[in-house]
Amino acid sequence: MHYHLLSALFTLAAAILGCLATPRWDDLRVKHAWNAVPENWESLGIPSAGTTINLHLALKPHREKALVTALYEVSSPGHSKYGLHLSKEQVAELVMPHPHSLELVKSWLNFHGVLPSSISVSHGGNWLTLTGVSVSKANDLLGASYQLYRHAETNETIVRTIGYSLPAALHKHVQTVAPTTYFASPRMSWQTPRNRPGGAAAEQVNATSGDFVTALLGRADHDATPPFLRWLYNSVTYVPAATDRNVLGIAGYAEEYPNPVDLTTFMDRFHSPGTGATYTVVQVDQGGYDPNNPGTEANLNVQYASGMAYPTPIVYYSVGDGTDGEDDQYLAWVDYMLNLDEIPQTISTSYANYETDFPLDYARSLCDLFMQLGARGVSVLFASGDDGVGEGDCVTDGNVRFRPTFPASCPWVTTVGGTMRYKPEIASDLSGGGFSDYFKRPDYQDEAVTTFFETIGNMYQGLYNDSSRGFPDIAAQAYRIGIIFRNEYEVLDGTSCAAPIVAGIISLLNDYRISQGRRPLGFLNPWLYGIARAGLNDITSGSNPGCNTDGFPAVVGWDPVTGLGSPDFEHLQHIANLLP
Repeated sequence: MHYHLLSALFTLAAAILGCLATPRWDDLRVKHAWNAVPENWESLGIPSAGTTINLHLALKPHREKALVTALYEVSSPGHSKYGLHLSKEQVAELVMPHPHSLELVKSWLNFHGVLPSSISVSHGGNWLTLTGVSVSKANDLLGASYQLYRHAETNETIVRTIGYSLPAALHKHVQTVAPTTYFASPRMSWQTPRNRPGGAAAEQVNATSGDFVTALLGRADHDATPPFLRWLYNSVTYVPAATDRNVLGIAGYAEEYPNPVDLTTFMDRFHSPGTGATYTVVQVDQGGYDPNNPGTEANLNVQYASGMAYPTPIVYYSVGDGTDGEDDQYLAWVDYMLNLDEIPQTISTSYANYETDFPLDYARSLCDLFMQLGARGVSVLFASGDDGVGEGDCVTDGNVRFRPTFPASCPWVTTVGGTMRYKPEIASDLSGGGFSDYFKRPDYQDEAVTTFFETIGNMYQGLYNDSSRGFPDIAAQAYRIGIIFRNEYEVLDGTSCAAPIVAGIISLLNDYRISQGRRPLGFLNPWLYGIARAGLNDITSGSNPGCNTDGFPAVVGWDPVTGLGSPDFEHLQHIANLLP
């Protein structure tokens, strides 16, 4: 939606509200500011002359709860609208801002000499993008002081400001502006899989053979590869039948690229029917693709998505890293996806930052965009993080506080924690989990979280928000996961591993439903916390230490370590078959 539609929207707004007095655009009020330059960043001063950025403005929807209501309707088994996912146009209508908001923004931008031709509109007018804004113009608009900042560990540079303002008249209409005060390092945001030295090369085996099961049960420890995982999660015999319609997507950031030769070697070794497996690369927002410079994260995601769901088509979205004043990586990716007419039914993302790295309004705006994906029938999965309840001493402003991760804490995504071992499967001690400081507890998990609090009593009271969104929702193996990297066998740990494993299982369920002429599962959580709980393996031992504590315990029922448990494909398939 570009210039002509924008003009029409503004004309309508002006006709309705033209008699209103023009607000004072010099009456600036702080929208968000940090007390100091965020940790690990240093200023290099004012950017060079001619530096431009693209400014994204999220406007508040006219009907605040309309999309939430619609999402629950199409995602809750038993509702008459279950599975009737919305089109791009229907979602846009639900998130449309009030005409007054558009009129005010038009007047403000016009006051600062911003040409309508430099403005584009997306998602029903819910987001405006100002293209090629000079840093000096951005400073004038936002009462900001954009500078070039360098990250001490990665040496990357970004153009950001530690604070920005908006005219008082816009605060009730504009939810956030980006890029402004979001400082998380793109290259530090991935849930870096931890290389485990000395991992023995896993044997090529047939997961249906008695020898395979006997060998596993005779070992105290083992590497997890597709034969073991397909056996453990009960998906050995299923063969995808809707590969012409069902797609599994993977979001990749931070200049991480998969390698097709490594994928061939991996599949030949661990799932020989898929030796010819391939993937499609889509480059988003100046994202690159260099298969000769592969990354362990990208290889891991593609190999386990393929190993679990072959021959389901895999699409790898390579996103620009957000440096040098480019768009923030999460926003660039989700904006691209929502502008597609057809979106993969399942998407896995193994990246996250601490929630406190995100300005509150920006995190909520991103979360709302993930909600749009769910309303359109997409199952969106995020890794929960690899630092338990938080890394280090977790002291903020003199107080110890557990450190939730985002987007894992967004209530409109399905978050994947980590497990290890089997017979019984237990919680992995790295599994990120806890409770959001930004998002209230969603209705679908009220009963499960309340039961958890009844179990643990006053444990860690005051270190987390007990009325908020708890995560993760589900879990899978995150320990001793074998991959092929540069033609060598490596073993990794991390919820980065668990996310594509669960995404593969969900993709198989979507494949099954589509092959039966039904709708994909879409947003999973109301289903998972409801009738699908019977198809999950409850994990009842282990914990996720961090912040100089033992972390939360895994208990009977839901817990903020492994969620509701790990998947059992055949049981979930049966339950999914009961849905319309």
